[in-house]
Amino acid sequence: MKIFQVLSVAFLFSCILAACSSMNSGTSANTKVIDGTLVGANNMTLYVFDKDQGGSGKSTCNGPCAANWPPLLVEVSASAYGDFTVITRDDGKRQLAYKGRPLYFWTKDVKPGDKTGDGFLNGAWHIVKM
Repeated sequence: MKIFQVLSVAFLFSCILAACSSMNSGTSANTKVIDGTLVGANNMTLYVFDKDQGGSGKSTCNGPCAANWPPLLVEVSASAYGDFTVITRDDGKRQLAYKGRPLYFWTKDVKPGDKTGDGFLNGAWHIVKM
């Protein structure tokens, strides 16, 4: 009977772990989805820029652009996961990308849920919908 209890506990523990791992499926450790929109760990809306070529591994938003559209930076040790990849910016910092497109915040979004950058610059900036 004791072996049955041990196996039952082990099975229950593995089910709990599987449930926890699926809670964030489709996102990285630096992102989550709120109301169908990809946001950073800070709950602020994330954007992509039409001038960034998907899959190029490059960001075209540097200098003054990056001051207004801060990139979602990640640790040097960050690695790809699912649809998320890591690119190296011109300044050597690492930025998270989704489906090959670098991710950015918008400085004029002041609180979680703001999406004021969607469609900015003649429609070149877009929220990331999941």
